[in-house]
Amino acid sequence: METAPRTHAASILVNAAPEELYAMLSDVTRTGEWSPICRECWWDEGDGPREGAWFTGRNVLPERTWETRSQVVVAEPGREFAWMVGQGFVRWGYVFEPGEEPGTTRLTETWEFTTVGLERFAARYGDEAPAQIESRTQQALEGIPETLAAIKRIAES
Repeated sequence: METAPRTHAASILVNAAPEELYAMLSDVTRTGEWSPICRECWWDEGDGPREGAWFTGRNVLPERTWETRSQVVVAEPGREFAWMVGQGFVRWGYVFEPGEEPGTTRLTETWEFTTVGLERFAARYGDEAPAQIESRTQQALEGIPETLAAIKRIAES
C-alpha cells in the first residue's frame, strides 16, 4: 500500500487583516461555525491557542460521529496556526499572508495525511484501508473549499 503523505492546500482572499483571522481561527471552540464535518471543539481545561495545547473535536457525518484528540503544533499569531490529529496522523493548518490590498489576507488551509496516519489506517482497516484512505482524502478535498468560503463569509459579515 502507498504510504507517501497525501497533501492538499487551497487559498481564498478575505477582507480581514491576518491578525483578525488568526484570532478567529485559532479559537478552536468556533470551528463548528465553518467546518462541514467538525461540529465542535473544546480545549483541555485551562488551555488555549498555544503551541503544545490539546483539544478535542467532534466530527459528524450522516453515517457516523467520532471524536479526535489534537495538539497545536504551530501558533504564530497572524502567520500560521496548525495542529496534528492523534499521534501525528493528520496535520491541518491555516497560513495567513497579507493580501495585496491593506486589511486583506490570503488565507490558505493545508492538509496532510501523514505517513504515520496512512500506516495506522493500513493496520487498522486491512483490506479496507485503501477505501477508507480515499474517503478521508475526498472529505478533505471537498471540505477545504467549503470551509474557506464559510470563513470568508463569517469574517466579512
